[in-house]
Amino acid sequence: MGAGSRRFESVRPDQFEATVCEIGDVRARIYLPAKTATQSGRGNTTKWIVEYEPRAARTHDSLMGWTSSSDTGQQVRLRFETKEEAIAYCRRADIDYIVCEPRKRPIRPKNYADNFRTDRVTG
Repeated sequence: MGAGSRRFESVRPDQFEATVCEIGDVRARIYLPAKTATQSGRGNTTKWIVEYEPRAARTHDSLMGWTSSSDTGQQVRLRFETKEEAIAYCRRADIDYIVCEPRKRPIRPKNYADNFRTDRVTG
């Protein structure tokens, strides 16, 4: 801009230069997803997920009945091959994080022939 020119100033609040989130303001959760209750397979449970915690409360639209939020971070879900990759990403991006370790599934060996044993105790 040359000398004597006017600078444009917007009156709309969404036109201000502001960062979406301050550094250290974002908190994320790193976890391994659980198996869905409707499926027997564990196909989508191998990758670690980084999910941001909500920073704004959800609001209810009385006219349409929709639930909305101004926080778009809730829509982001990042997938990583290992837990260390997810932690390294959060450290590089300066994101506070918590790691939720998965519970170990007890695997009990079963034998189909045990269903037909004569000394089986029935409840």
